Order: sequence, then structure tokens, then C-alpha cells
Amino acid sequence: MNVKTMQTLENLAQLHRAYRQLHSLAYYGKVRRAQWKPVLSSACPMCPIQLHPLFWQPGARLVQFRLLSTKERKKPDKEKLKPIKPKTQKQEVEIRIQMTVEELAKAMNKDIDHIYEALLNSSIDVNSLEPDYVLDEVWIKDVIKKSGMKARYAKLKEEKVKENKDAVKRPPADPAVLTSRPPVVTILGHVDHGKTTLLDSLRKSQVAAMEAGGITQHIGAFLVHLPSGEKITFLDTPGHAAFSAMRARGTNVTDIVVLVVAAEDGVQQQTVESIQHAKNAKVPIVLAINKCDKPKADPEQVKKQLLAHDIVCEEYGGEVQAVCISGLKGHNLEALAEAIVALAEVLEVKADYTGPVEGTIIESRTDKGKGPVTTAIIQRGTLKKGCILVAEKAWAKVRLIFDENGKPMEAATPGLPVEIVGWKEVPSAGMEILEVESEQRAREVVEWRTYVEEQEKAKKDLEVIELKQKEHKEAYSKEREDLLNLTWRKRKSVLKQRRNLTGNRPKERTDDGKNRLAIIIKGDVDGSVEAILDILETYDADEECELDVIHWGVGDVSENDIILAKTFNGIIYGFNVNANKFIHKLASQKKVKIKTHKIIYRLIEDLKEDLNGTLPPGVEEHVLGHASVLATFDVTVGKNKVPVAGCRVQKGYLDRKMNFKLVRNGEIIWSGSLTSLKHLKNDVLEIKTGMECGLSVDGDIAFQVGDEIVCFTEEKIKQKISWDPGF
Repeated sequence: MNVKTMQTLENLAQLHRAYRQLHSLAYYGKVRRAQWKPVLSSACPMCPIQLHPLFWQPGARLVQFRLLSTKERKKPDKEKLKPIKPKTQKQEVEIRIQMTVEELAKAMNKDIDHIYEALLNSSIDVNSLEPDYVLDEVWIKDVIKKSGMKARYAKLKEEKVKENKDAVKRPPADPAVLTSRPPVVTILGHVDHGKTTLLDSLRKSQVAAMEAGGITQHIGAFLVHLPSGEKITFLDTPGHAAFSAMRARGTNVTDIVVLVVAAEDGVQQQTVESIQHAKNAKVPIVLAINKCDKPKADPEQVKKQLLAHDIVCEEYGGEVQAVCISGLKGHNLEALAEAIVALAEVLEVKADYTGPVEGTIIESRTDKGKGPVTTAIIQRGTLKKGCILVAEKAWAKVRLIFDENGKPMEAATPGLPVEIVGWKEVPSAGMEILEVESEQRAREVVEWRTYVEEQEKAKKDLEVIELKQKEHKEAYSKEREDLLNLTWRKRKSVLKQRRNLTGNRPKERTDDGKNRLAIIIKGDVDGSVEAILDILETYDADEECELDVIHWGVGDVSENDIILAKTFNGIIYGFNVNANKFIHKLASQKKVKIKTHKIIYRLIEDLKEDLNGTLPPGVEEHVLGHASVLATFDVTVGKNKVPVAGCRVQKGYLDRKMNFKLVRNGEIIWSGSLTSLKHLKNDVLEIKTGMECGLSVDGDIAFQVGDEIVCFTEEKIKQKISWDPGF
């Protein structure tokens, strides 16, 4: 034996020792088998081990090896030397719960056309998609899967803490610089108790006649000049139940609340709610008992009813002034104005006329000629043209200022209601207005507020994602634990069944089988949209039809609204808004419904009808007659015996063409049609009250004496949802 042969045998011995050691480690789970599969190999002549060519050289070290199966050992060497292809790793794409088409294409390093192609066979109308269209999580994952990639939720990046550049109110002013201002008075009360009519009489206008349906549906801000020279700013808020948020907003900027109660109607639901709003805002109340000229008026009864709600008038030892008036005829309005002025003097209503402007937005809307417009109450400083204002995430360079009559103003002092024109976007009603020194500063404030909102939203999204991942992980761990507890034969059977299920699994449904109605809400002002959304919040999620508000906004119906409604197969509801001829033509082409209303409860009634229309028709039974079974017997028909019931009609009649059911001890045993109906030996179509008959039914039924036969018809009826919006 030469030296080379000895070295080879020595390497083989080392190899087998290493193999036994590595096989032992693999057996106890310390080494994965994937770590010792060969790349190129040849068979060992001594044992069924596949070896790397380096093993035959002196001083060779163990690289990779595995056991050869019997089938592999019989193969030619050429087939044994085939390389094993490494696994291809899928590209990971960082996603969020909602991404635009453009953002998704950028994350995948693809162009936008690739996204459109991946969505061709989905439920989305690809032709109507824009690059800034927001895709849902399901669609995002579907696009990534079709592209051969892997989705991964993006983690919230820890950015450097930005400097707080928000604008805030100034500290309270020095009492020495305060000057008297007109008091801001909010008129509250139940619907149709005469609030707007009272205000009309005070300012000699006809607002009530212009309101749709005779009810106020917006906050009206007016400055009233009294004969004594005093000025009072009045806020007229809607009394309807739908506008609770508007009333609350009115009390937050007011100094005094005038509670209007009809003398003939007394304290009602919105009256109690108005009292609660005033108490929450800690605002004093002046009681105006209206409609005292009516025959059934009883002011004393109203005062007694208010005692139950802690409103104690001066006549009963309290501090609330009560004035009996008639808003329609203008009786005793001077006394009401004097009571308001006297209370304002006691409260020492004053403001700082200097420095940056501070105020509150009462209402906001989009005007065709003026653009975004806000109705606001100035609370501090003097508003002038050219001022830079910030409200929420919108800012404005004031171009025009109008009073409540639409007349231009050069400046507005505290306590005055004004319309401000020059906003870049429509801010929400109820937001505070702050003046800043420059446009650059305004942009910084808006950017900071947008950044804060995005951070809060990202944190909420991350919490949702982490919760879902935790649930999936726990479910997977439990499934693995249950699997490991099985024997290897049962485990193999379970895995095989699972592969069969997942291999031919049908496309999963994205819904839960519920009927859905997608809607878009458009309103003339922010408060109207807010009121409608508050009503829709009362819709019960357990109803048979799911209500999905996919979009809402202020302004007329736009082309984007049509496209969005077409995508979700939805309906557009407009409140005090218009749609031009082009929009109506486009809606007709896209088969999108546009429904506009001037009165809010008409809009809700129309919505309820559409919700009812999504429900399947119900079935209503109409009983035609009852018969009792007196005897049972069998009749031979051909080679078969057919059970027959001898009956007497107790009530109504039996019609052979109609539906029948067999009732026994209060339970329905059978339902269907008759195969025969006979009177004596004659076949008949109808049996009336008091007559006897024999009948057989379609089915194998054993009749019993005392059973009841019921003849009935079925009628399809339209189902209705049980939602009660409150009016």
C-alpha cells in the first residue's frame, strides 16, 4: 500500500467520523439538514454517502455531504452531478394600510402602468383611476402578489423630533386695555318655537321666509342696532334635532343665551338640550316666553316646567330674567333687548382691540365667486384686509371682509360677525382663528399641524398592524402546538389535507355577505355636512344593510365625486348644493345617481328608501281557510297506497291551486301542494266552509285525527330597516 492510498483511507476515516458527529447534531436539532446538502458530488465506494471531490485530495476538509437514497445510487454519475438550484428570494415591498397608485408604483420600483395592468381583473374601474387614487390594503396586497413580490408593513420611522412651530393664543390681556364690545347672544330653543321669527322682528328682516321648509338649517350671525344705540350680535342656531353640534358650537362663543320657549307648547326635547348646552358652556340665560298672544298661552306653566331643569326665574327667587313676548307681532321686544343689555353690563363684556386677531369660525362654505368663505366672530384684535390668518390646517390672506348683509368692510372689531374671503382651503366650523405675522409663518404652522396629525395617524395604524400580527402569530403558534401533539401518521394526514385545501382554494370573498349601500355626502357648508354625519352615526351596524360613507365634503357635486361613486357603485346625496349640466351628463354616462335636497329630513327619508331597496323582498302569508282532519285512510293508486285525510272545512275555503300546510300540536309538520281534492267522489277545485272533503298531499305524510290543514297564499312585500334617525 503506497502513501497516497494511506492518505486517502485516512481522509475517509476522518470523513466518516465527521459524518457521524454531524448526523448526531442534526438528529438533536442543532444543525439544519439544509446546511449539509452537496453542490457537486460523487459517490463514496465504501458507503451510501455522497462526497465532494475535495475529499479525495490529501488534507481535504469536510464541506457538505448527505446520504444517497437507493434510487439515487443506481443513477449514472452524470445525473448525480447535477447542481441544486438555490431558492430565489422574493423582493419585499414596504406597504401601508392605504397607499396611492403612485406611491405603490414607487415602492415596487415599477411604473404606474404596471399597477393598472395588475388591477385589470379586479373590481376597480381602471379607466377612472388617477395616480393620486388611494388603494385599500386588499388591492395593494393583490397587486404585489400578482407581481411576484412579498408585502411587508412599513415600520414607523423614528424621525428627529421637529421643533414645535404651532401658533397659540396670546396670554390674557391687561384689564386696563380692555374696551366694551357688543355682547354675543345665542338664541336657542325647540324647533318651531319662533327663534328666527323673533330675530327677524329685532332686525326687521325676513330670514324665516327664505329658509327651506320654514326651519333654520344654518347658523346665522347678525348685528342688531337697538334704538338706544346699543349693539348686540345674535347667533340664530337650528332647533332641529339634527343640528345639535351647531347649537353646541354657538354656545361656545357666546356671552348670553336667550332661551326661547313657546307659551302654548312648553318645554320640549330641544329645550332641555339647549339648557344643557348653556350649562356646559357656563353661560347665563335670559328666558324669552314666545307666542304669548296665542289663546292657549300659559307663561306661568312654562316657568314651573323649567324649575325641574334648575332654571329658576326671578319671580320664584332665582336669577333668570323672564320676558313674555310675541316675535310675530313684535310685542315687548324692547324689554327683551333691555334685559340682554343689562345682563351684559353686569357681566362687563369687554375685549382687547389691539394686537393679533383671535376669533372662532361659526360656519364655512365654498362660494362659486368668492371661493372658500368663513363666517366668524372676532374675539380679540382688529381684523383688516391683508391679515394672515390660520385656522386648523388652512390659512388665508384676507382679501375681502363682509358684514351679515354682504356689504364690504374695511375692518372688524371684537364682537362683530363677519364673512372672511381669502382662504386657501375650507377650514372646519368651530375652529379657532389666529393671526400670524407672515405667509411663511402661516405655512410653517400648517405644516406642523399636518405633521402632528400624520404622526398620530401613523401611530394608530402601527398599533392596528402590530395587533393583527400578534393575533396571527398566536394563531400560528397554537396551530403548530396542536400539530406537534399528534402522532406522525396523523400529522402527515392533516398536512396532506391542508395542502389539498390550499392548493385548490377558491377566491376568497372580500365581504361578509351583507347588503351594502355606498354613499357620498356633499353639503353647502361644513355644519350641514357635520349634522348629516351625526345622524348617520345613529345607524345601527347590526342592520341587514351596511351603510358605507365613502366620502363627504363641502361644495357642489364634482367630477371626482362621480368617479368615486362609480368605483364603489354608490349614490351621491347633496344638501343645498348643485350639479351642472356636464356633471349630470357624466353621471348619466357612468350610471351614477345624484340626489339633492333642500331639507335635511327629506334627504334622510330618501336615504332610508334606498336602504330599504337593498333588502330582499319578504314573504307574507294570507290564510284562506282552515280544515280539521276527521278520519284517515289509504287509497290504492296503481301499485301504491296513498294516505288520504277526510276533512271538514271549519273556516274560509280550500283552494287546490294554493299552498297548504299541516299543523299538529301547534307545529308545522309539512308544507307544499295538494295532489288531489275530492268532494264525495268528484274532483273539485274549491271546498267552502262546512263542507267535507278528502285530500292527499305531495309527500309521504302520515295523517292523524285532529290535525289541522291550512290553505294560504304567499305575497312578496318590501322589507324596511328598523333605523330610526329621530324624526
